[in-house]
Amino acid sequence: MAGARVTDAAAPAGAAPAAGARAPTNPWIIAVLVALAAFMEVLDTTIANVVLPYIAGGMGVSSDEASWVVTSYLVSNAISLTASPFLARLFGRKTFFLICLGLFSVSSILCAQAWNLNSLLLFRILQGLAGGGMVPVSQSILADAFPPQKRGQAFALFGVAVVVAPVVGPTLGGYLADNFTWRWCFLINGPVGLATIALISVLLPADKPNPEKQARFDVIGFLLVATFLGALEVVLDRGLEDDWFGSGFIVTFTVICALAFVLMIPWELSRKDPMIDMRMVGSRQFGACFLVMGATGAILYATTQFLPLMVQTNFGYTATWAGLVLSPGGLVTMVMMFIVGQVSTRIQPKYLIMTGAIFAAISMYQLTNVYGDLDFWTLARTRMALGVGLPLIFIPIIAASYDGIPPNRVDMASALINAARNTGGSIGVSIASNVLTHREQFHQSRLIEHISPSNPQYQNTLQQVTHYFALQGFSPGDAQARATAWIGQQVQNQSAFLSYMDVFWVLMLLSLAAVPLAMSLRKVKLGGGPAPAAH
Repeated sequence: MAGARVTDAAAPAGAAPAAGARAPTNPWIIAVLVALAAFMEVLDTTIANVVLPYIAGGMGVSSDEASWVVTSYLVSNAISLTASPFLARLFGRKTFFLICLGLFSVSSILCAQAWNLNSLLLFRILQGLAGGGMVPVSQSILADAFPPQKRGQAFALFGVAVVVAPVVGPTLGGYLADNFTWRWCFLINGPVGLATIALISVLLPADKPNPEKQARFDVIGFLLVATFLGALEVVLDRGLEDDWFGSGFIVTFTVICALAFVLMIPWELSRKDPMIDMRMVGSRQFGACFLVMGATGAILYATTQFLPLMVQTNFGYTATWAGLVLSPGGLVTMVMMFIVGQVSTRIQPKYLIMTGAIFAAISMYQLTNVYGDLDFWTLARTRMALGVGLPLIFIPIIAASYDGIPPNRVDMASALINAARNTGGSIGVSIASNVLTHREQFHQSRLIEHISPSNPQYQNTLQQVTHYFALQGFSPGDAQARATAWIGQQVQNQSAFLSYMDVFWVLMLLSLAAVPLAMSLRKVKLGGGPAPAAH
């Protein structure tokens, strides 16, 4: 089928293959391989979260020290994202992708062999640096491999990897840590990554050098952008644990982040080949896509982290069952990705994004009425509604973000959209963590106001519960002490439920904020976005 095979990117359209040239590769094989690589990278953003207690215990460090295993990966990942467009042009997409995948696989194996916390942090930094370049280049490879009319289906497969991986991460990490060792959370990337390298090196056509595409590396711009994103990740990831602006450490990094941001804007605006094209980010089309993707990342990562946490702490679910609550939503997401991949060639992205945002808001609204008697499937259905909404946002936002982008900026656009998802996810988790902590304290203080000897309802409840424990054979003193403890436990449980409800209210409002942003998008030419520049 014309245009449906991966050919040499530099070959003129319609040219006959040279004698002895290798047969073209089916693009779906390429799509599966790059999606697998992207799945591994995104998986590692969440798989380590649930095994931090095991790492702390195994290495004899505090929980606070062990949490740097997550922070170091996020910071290095954000930094390398900004440099990936230039490096992809410098080495060629295939070569750069293989370098990133190779470093990611090797550093994953080294993480599993780490002998102390410092060595583990070093290897996680290397892993994050490699991973940051893989996902945006994966999108560019897919756009090169498929003709415009097939690109929506290809991005659907890629979307399955990027959206489902954060859901699988906590479940898989918990299972491996419970049944084997936390080191397997990193070791599993090794053989998969090395096999993927071998297949891609054989199947993906090599890029041909094009000296005209070699732009100067904006060193100062890179340092400013990397400092801004790196400091922002540190502040978001460590803020709550270190008491925000009560900590000199957080204040220092906040100042560094703000200063880098203030200096970054005028510098990047004045460069001919900037690290980030600020005018592109400030445009109506790409800017709206950037914000919507940030909101999508916030909802995806926040719900993936806090829904399992809620069912484990308040419903008594095991780590396995907490992961199973997310599984029906993951299955719906996979099915919807391919459905949306088909309809995205017929319906304008703005309408699909609006519909997806509304489904996400409905899912969050369903979770604003949680209580202790909710069953498994009620919780799973809320995740299934989100599984309908996320693909309706993810695939169209990629198509809309590429609209009007010149060929020499497509790699940058891909990197920025992925940076928006990652940074938005960090912001979403940080906001949810703060809402949960502070609103739980607020609700607990308000509920305690009603627990006083002068309150008839409290006295009546205390008498009934004391009578219950007395019937169980406890002495009058022990029965009353247990009744008082039981009431205190109920106050804590209700405070937790109310605070989770507040978290989901915030996420619902964040989902609805994407609707007017989607309305601001212009109509695009259906059938696929512009292809990245050929190498």
